[in-house]
Parts: sequence; structure tokens; C-alpha cells
Amino acid sequence: MSNRNTEATQESPKGRMDVFKGLDPAVRERTKKMLMYFIIFAVVMLFAGFTSAYIVSNIGQYWVHIEPPSSLWIGNALLVTSSLPMYLSLRAMKHGHARMSFVHLILTFALGLGFATMQREGWKELEAKGIGSRWAETGRWVTIKNLIEGPAIWGKDYTITQNGEELYFRAETKEMFAPDDPFLKEDISLDVTSISNSSSGYLGILIVMHLLHLALGLTYLVVNGIRVLKGTIHPGDTVRLHTAGVYWHFLGLLWIYLFAFLFFIH
Repeated sequence: MSNRNTEATQESPKGRMDVFKGLDPAVRERTKKMLMYFIIFAVVMLFAGFTSAYIVSNIGQYWVHIEPPSSLWIGNALLVTSSLPMYLSLRAMKHGHARMSFVHLILTFALGLGFATMQREGWKELEAKGIGSRWAETGRWVTIKNLIEGPAIWGKDYTITQNGEELYFRAETKEMFAPDDPFLKEDISLDVTSISNSSSGYLGILIVMHLLHLALGLTYLVVNGIRVLKGTIHPGDTVRLHTAGVYWHFLGLLWIYLFAFLFFIH
């Protein structure tokens, strides 16, 4: 084994294994970036699987289309805004302003927490209207019958569709009619209300999955903040800030895609 490989696997002075020690700085930077791109690819494939299942489950079925509460819109604004200080943190560090870089990391972290809080509030609003999950309460997803009989308002909080087309609904009698029955001749309420509200299940799974990845992103921000304070990240070595930024911007784009997919794309 060459001396270079021996150095690459030896422990750092603090007793931690440094697999990048001894590598050319350009190779080290390129490797770390590629690792982040690999992680992003894996996350994309994971969510692609869930959204594909969502599409397949929607074919030929009655489906609840949910109107997003205001809390989720506020969360969207916070998450999109958080990309700016993340970018400014890297820029400040490259220009030698470590303190300002740290401040922007803190701001990014705060906006990320705000987004997570708004997600929680939005889900609570949906549950209060009988739209979201009642798994902890009943051991199953809320049925469409529960939804129709609950406090949620058709046309304002939700609608029910079949193959992307909205059913006709008679509010006085809570009767439903097929999209191709504009004269309301055949009541299909029993067929519709006998099934589970599967859309709330997918909604819950995808939101929870995204929040788990957000938690990883927030943790990475904290770690990099500590590195900035200790001087481990400095103007001559900003690759970890770069990869953190790539991951954070990706999380924002991923959520915007999920939000549009779940609430607006039938």
C-alpha cells in the first residue's frame, strides 16, 4: 500500500477517521460534491416511487382533492425565502466574512424551523376538519363518509373526483353524482362513501417523509454552523457549505413539487 493511501485512512489528531486526508484538494472537493449528488438522486427515486403509487391508486377511483390551508402557504414562503440566506452564507465565506456566513446559516435554520412549524399547523387544520389522518385515534384512515358528515365544506376545503373530474354534490341531502351525470339522475353516494380516504394517507406519508429529510438538512446546518465557528470551514475550504446549500435548495424544490402534485395536479 502506498504512503498516500495510508495517510488517506489514518485517524485525525482528534481520533476520528478522515477518509479524505492526503487527497488532492480538488479531488476531495469533487468527491464530496458527488456524494451529495448521489444522496439527492436517491431521495428523488424514493419520492418518485411514492408519487407513482399515488398516480396508480388514483386511476378509476374516487379521490379526495384537498384544498391546502393557509399555514402550508406560509410555510412555502418561508422555505423559498430560506434559500437566499443559504446562498449568502456561502458567498460571505468565500469573501472572508466568517461571522456574516454564520449569521446567514442561523437565519436559514430559523426559516427552516418556521417551515416545519407551519407544516405541523397545516396538518392539524386538516385533521380538525376531518380531512387528515385519524390513524392514532381509530387505527385507519378517515373514510369519505366521515369526511362528508364532518365539518369540512365541499368546494372550500375539499372536493371528490373520479379520474380527475369533480363529482356533482347536492349539499342539502349530501348526495353525490358522477361527472357524466349533469342532470343528477343517479345517486352514487353509497359507492363513494364506502371507501377509505386514501389521498389523506398519501398526503401524510409524503409530508412526513419530506419533514424527515428536512430534519437532516437542519442538522447539517447546525453541524456546519459549528464548523464555521471553529474555523474548520474557512474561505479556503467552503465545499461543505456548498454541499449543504445544494441539499437545502433541493429540499425547497422537492417540497414545491410535492405541494403542486398533491394539491393541484389530479
